[in-house]
Amino acid sequence: MLVRLRLLLTSLLGGSLLLLILCLGAQNLEQRPSLNLGFSRTAPLPAGFLVGLALVIGVLSGGCSAALAAPRSDQLPGRE
Repeated sequence: MLVRLRLLLTSLLGGSLLLLILCLGAQNLEQRPSLNLGFSRTAPLPAGFLVGLALVIGVLSGGCSAALAAPRSDQLPGRE
């Protein structure tokens, strides 16, 4: 349980820090295209922000998946 909690907290903290750095870095970008979603358009966002947001979502989902897939502490080898 402790391993899962540690993995989850580490991924949430890392994702939050990446998102904070991404938001600070995207402040001064000039070109701001908007995405066509088919039924509407998004607000004009920098292309680097969209790519960075996809990276942050990947870090968060990967960390949560690793936390869910980690073995429980009573299932680790050597513990009886």
